[in-house]
Amino acid sequence: MTNLKAIIVDDERLARVNLRKLLVPHSEIEIVGEASSCQGAIDMINMFNPQLIFLDIQLSGETGFDLLEMIDNSIKIIFVTAYDEFAIRAFEVNAIDYLLKPVNPERLKLSIERVITKEKAQKSISRSYEYSDSIYVRLNNYASRFIKISSITFIEPVGNYSKIVTTEGKHCLVLKTLKQWQEELPDNNFVRIHRSSIVNIEHVDHIEKKSNSQQKAYLKNIPEPIDVSRRYARNLKLLN
Repeated sequence: MTNLKAIIVDDERLARVNLRKLLVPHSEIEIVGEASSCQGAIDMINMFNPQLIFLDIQLSGETGFDLLEMIDNSIKIIFVTAYDEFAIRAFEVNAIDYLLKPVNPERLKLSIERVITKEKAQKSISRSYEYSDSIYVRLNNYASRFIKISSITFIEPVGNYSKIVTTEGKHCLVLKTLKQWQEELPDNNFVRIHRSSIVNIEHVDHIEKKSNSQQKAYLKNIPEPIDVSRRYARNLKLLN
């Protein structure tokens, strides 16, 4: 298994230094960056695309929970904090673990083992669909049909459903989240370019950079472009 890239987010420099030292024996974790604020953490995430964050809760003027509202929920979180009163909320947001400072090396080892176990389990889940497959979907209250996976242009969320748009301009609602689609669709063909959209890269005509922080994806046979967020822009690097 390749190393997991991780960042440390804590507004106390000494705390970051101490955690780095504790992580030295764990070669499976590669610390690629540090941050002292939510914005600094977002910059690190955009730069390095880590799979894991060691996250303090009390940051200067903000909290680790604020950061979670701004990032991809597929990133694994281990909270490292001096406060025990936030533990229940931490597990409500699916944190891997909740470590109290000063960090006990044996507890840290258990946390890392949990991360590795979860990562291996996720990688063992096979993709549900091949690019050549067809799926049966309901177009409206009166009609259903088979559509080819290869004909899907993009998918976007609509409440608890997701809307599929095909090359023919047809669309349908499916009771499935974007995260589920991302796990099931062939990742050589479909990429997440925004928290609200997955696109078929075969149907991307071109990408336009509107500013340093904004890009637009223009899809074939779709009149309006789709936003490409900075967080997911790296997913389209092979197209640029």
